[in-house]
This record gives sequence, C-alpha cells and structure tokens, in this order.
Amino acid sequence: MGGQDVELVRSNLLKRGFLSLLVTQFFGAANDNVLKQVLTLMVATGLWANKLGPGGQSYVALCLTIPFILLSGFAGQVADRHSKRTVMLGVKIAEIPIVTIAAVGLYLQNLWLTLGAFLLLAIQSTFFGPAKYGVVPELVDDGDLSRANGTLNMLTNIAIIIGIVIAGPVADLYYPTINGVPDPSTSPVVWIPGLVLLIIAGFGLLAILLMPRLKPCDPDLCYDFNPFGIYLIALKEMAKSPLLIIAFAWAFFYLIGMMALLILPEYQQILTLKGRQITYTENSYLFGILAIAIGLGSVLAGLISGHHIKPRLIPIGAVGMTISFVLLGLITPTYWSVAVMLLLVGIFAGFYIVPLQALLQKLSPDTERGRFLGTANALSFVFSSLGAVLYWLAADPLKIPANRIFLMCGVLAILGTGYALLRLRGLLKEHSTV
Repeated sequence: MGGQDVELVRSNLLKRGFLSLLVTQFFGAANDNVLKQVLTLMVATGLWANKLGPGGQSYVALCLTIPFILLSGFAGQVADRHSKRTVMLGVKIAEIPIVTIAAVGLYLQNLWLTLGAFLLLAIQSTFFGPAKYGVVPELVDDGDLSRANGTLNMLTNIAIIIGIVIAGPVADLYYPTINGVPDPSTSPVVWIPGLVLLIIAGFGLLAILLMPRLKPCDPDLCYDFNPFGIYLIALKEMAKSPLLIIAFAWAFFYLIGMMALLILPEYQQILTLKGRQITYTENSYLFGILAIAIGLGSVLAGLISGHHIKPRLIPIGAVGMTISFVLLGLITPTYWSVAVMLLLVGIFAGFYIVPLQALLQKLSPDTERGRFLGTANALSFVFSSLGAVLYWLAADPLKIPANRIFLMCGVLAILGTGYALLRLRGLLKEHSTV
C-alpha cells in the first residue's frame, strides 16, 4: 500500500493541481444534481407535475443539453486561448449569482424562474467542461491519464450520488407528501433548496482558488463565433484518426444514459416498499446506486488500465450495459431488483466510458485539445437531447410504461455501441493498450 502511495505522488495524482480539480468538480457536480433532481422530481410527480404534461422532465433535460450543443465549440476555444485555471475560476464565480436566482425561484415556487436559473447553470457548466477535461493532461503525465480519468469519474459520481441523495430529502421537505399525495399536515420548507445550493457553490469556488496558475495553450487563437463552423472544422480533423468514432461512441452513452435518468423519477409511483409507495428520498437512493456503480466501474477500469489505456474494456462495458438494460425492461419491478440491475448498469458503464474518455484526451493535439473536447462535449449533448426527445415520445404519444422504456435503451445500446465497436475493431485488434 505504501508503494502505491509513493507511485501516486510521483505521478502527480496527489499534487495540488489535480486535487484542486477533483474537489472543484466534486462540488460543481453535486450542485448541478441537487437543482436538477429537485426540478425533475417536482415536474415528474410533485409541485409542478401538471405544468409540463406527461414526460415533462424531458423539458428540464433539454434546458441542460441545448446550451452545451450551442456553446461547447466556443467554450473549447476559450479553454485553448486562456489559462484553463482562469476559465474555471470565472465560471465558479458566476455560479454564486446563478444559484441565488434559483434559490429565489424555488422560494417563490415559480417554475419558470427556477427553470431559467437551471438554464444559466447549464451555460456555466458548458464553459467548465472543456477546461475541466482539457486540463487533465496538463496536470498529470500521459501514463496516468486512465487512472486520472478513473479518479475524476469516481469523484464526479460520488458527487452525483451526494447531490441526488441530498435532493431526495430536500424534495420531501420542499413538497411533503403521503403516498404521492400532498400532506396538508406538514408545512413545506421552501427555503431549504436554495440554502443548500449556495453552500455547495461557495465550497466549489474556494476549491478552484487552490489550483496553481497555468499557461494558455494557444494565446493567439482568433475566436470563431459560428459554433457549427467550429464543430465542422473539428469533426473534419477528428475524422483523420479514430477520434471521430471514439467521440461518437462516447456521445452515444449519453443518449441511453439520459433516457435512464428520465425514467427513474417515474419509479416513485411505480415501486412500493413495505406496503407503501416509495418517497422522494427512497427514489433518490436508486439514482445514488447508479452513480456509485458508475464510480466503482470507473475506478476498476482505471486500476485495470494502470499506466496505459485499454480499449478492450470498451466492448466488455457495452455488452454488460446492454444486457442489464434489457433485464430492467423485462423483470417485474421491485425496489431491490431495480437496485441490483442499476448497480450492474453503472459498473459496466464505467468500463465503457473511461477508456473512451482517456483516448479522446490522449489522441487530441495539445494546441487543439480544448476545441476537440468541446466538440466531443457538444456531440454528447446532441445525443443527450435526442435521448430526452425519445423518452418524451415513449412516455407521452406512445404511452409506454416507464419500466418498459428500458427495453428501448437496450435495443439502442445494441445498435449504437455495436456500430461503434465495428468501426473501432481495428483499434481494438491492434492495441490491447495505448
């Protein structure tokens, strides 16, 4: 164990810069998920259940994804032209007034003001993404990319767990219910979500201040304000190597992942536990199990990869996710059977995404890494938006039961990951490690 600690220090994984990134990302992911989860629960089955109609949580998801689609290319340029530390510091400062607006919207129980704040938070996160992923190769050695990404994904998913688990009791306090019906005997605590958001945002800002100063990668870069032009140029460059298919394979995960995340709030009315409907808190534990599992799978993928990137983990993750989604759609849903299947989905998801993410960073040129990762990020949110639209189609016009929509996830996983793996078969055959 002591030898491993020495190795981690030598590889910079425990140095100030990377630790600052981990802690900043931790609080940012936690805050995003507290607000997103409270909003989603209130729109799906709570205070605003009738405001957006069946499958209304897909509109919340689109407020998250559309800014990433429109602005990720520009955000990638900003990450390349300026110090990534400066960019991350700027977005963390902006988070404070944004969550203040969210706090006011939640206190007034105003859906549109709260949605507007969530949209602003998504814009803020758009500029954080390329800087966050692009700075990893500046903080660690090439040989540590897999372990660094595994650690970053693990901490991110722990943050998601904490954000979602906090959101459950916060939602129960904000909108008290008994068996899904408003509880007239309990007064709602309308100020609690805003206070939680502000505290977490403050810790995230403090964490980024600890990161050492970094030089910009391309200070002479001229901005191109046409986002689609940026994407086209980057996609053409990425098409000259396996990067384009890797980016598509990575993005496709977010399509089925978005559908899964939109299905789970419906389980608050589908599942019973001890003879009663589950609460928002118990529903949040299912999200927490999924996030824990993704973090666990990410860490295992990082440990198995060691100082290398192992592309052969990708098909293992793809097959495991597909089987688990199909089983979720076929089994009779009980609280614990759903929990076990989500655990398997998450572990295999970690195996799938960690090598893809490391390959994106490794194969991107140093001076264009921010733009390439910004484009890949935008692509992932295009697919996330498509997942939200597919969920809405299944839930509203087609009236498919929520648990059966997991079958759609399984079929899409077979088609999407199968195509990607066929295109990457050369890379998988030639390189057991990169």
